[in-house]
Amino acid sequence: MKKIDTIIFDLGGVLIDWNPEYVYLDVFNGDREKMQWFFDNICTSDWNENQDAGYPIAKATEERIALFPEYKNEIEMFYGRWVDMLGEAIEGTVQILEKLIKNNSYKVVALTNWSAETFPIALERFEFLHWFEGIIVSGEEKTRKPFAEIYNLTLERFNIKAENAIFIDDNLRNIEAANSLGINGIQFKSPKQLNSQLKTYNINL
Repeated sequence: MKKIDTIIFDLGGVLIDWNPEYVYLDVFNGDREKMQWFFDNICTSDWNENQDAGYPIAKATEERIALFPEYKNEIEMFYGRWVDMLGEAIEGTVQILEKLIKNNSYKVVALTNWSAETFPIALERFEFLHWFEGIIVSGEEKTRKPFAEIYNLTLERFNIKAENAIFIDDNLRNIEAANSLGINGIQFKSPKQLNSQLKTYNINL
């Protein structure tokens, strides 16, 4: 059994509910097909992740409007109403986080793909973000998951040995990238499932 001494949490989708559908389902009058087309072709995941890696939001928005002028209002809403896409804390995971920190046996840090321009909103809203020993925010580092650079930066900054760490993320792509660097990974699906998988590493909460 590996000796785990560090837990690395993703934030969005693991501890914080974030979903652009909270805005755009209303914008497209409940038409999921139209909304999905917009996400697949205009305000895409790749486009959003570029801002997570440090690209300026104002510039990204301006460039996207130049490409799709007929969707100017909808494009402006992506960051203009970003705060409305931010849901509540995923309470079951917050409870797990609290227990891990109170246990005092583990270094607990976070690694998130998040724009440096919007992250302060989350910091203000969610008290538990201040519990971590440290947080690597992709937008501040000008790189993002799943690139090896950001994982290596996390290991180095917090003096973590890859084989002694568990990385929790809802995105399988990011877990596989961590695994390739020797970091143990758990793909998050629910707080109950996470609790169960932590037990397989002899972490009983």
